Amino acid sequence: MHKILPKLLPVIGICAASSNAGKTTLITQLIPELAKHGLRVSVIKHAHHQFDVDHKGKDSYQIREAGAVQTLIASSKRWALMTEFSQEPDLNELIAKFDNRYADLILVEGFKQGNIAKIEVHRPNLNMSLLAEQDTNIVAVASDAAVKLTHIPVLDLNNITAISAFIIQYLSLSTHSA
Repeated sequence: MHKILPKLLPVIGICAASSNAGKTTLITQLIPELAKHGLRVSVIKHAHHQFDVDHKGKDSYQIREAGAVQTLIASSKRWALMTEFSQEPDLNELIAKFDNRYADLILVEGFKQGNIAKIEVHRPNLNMSLLAEQDTNIVAVASDAAVKLTHIPVLDLNNITAISAFIIQYLSLSTHSA
């Protein structure tokens, strides 16, 4: 008997040379724009600091603090699985956690070293370096000012429709007009 493997979801990263470039803003604008094309979007967000979705005094916090390696919290509206790591998780392992029954595309925020196709958010007025000059996984740059690149497209950071269209075309996602 052959086990049927789930199809892998298409993945594209949104990265920048440093924080506060607008990665989250771009993703929050792309999600409803991609939804207009019938695409359900999931997101992996990298946090550079310790974060907690749980809070002191909650039962799940106490369970985790007692040493549970994984804690799944569920309600009638959502569930969340928290897993404790001793080192940075592997991006491919995180991608594999997503269920293709619920999503058509994964956007990855951060993980700029990841070996995935990425769109770089670049704002020249922030004096950030341009990652696309060294990173061959960057397939486009979304900028709020003119950027001279010849090897990849430069997209207008303020034109979410065009960035969404680029993602759909680049990943060859079949779209369902909503």
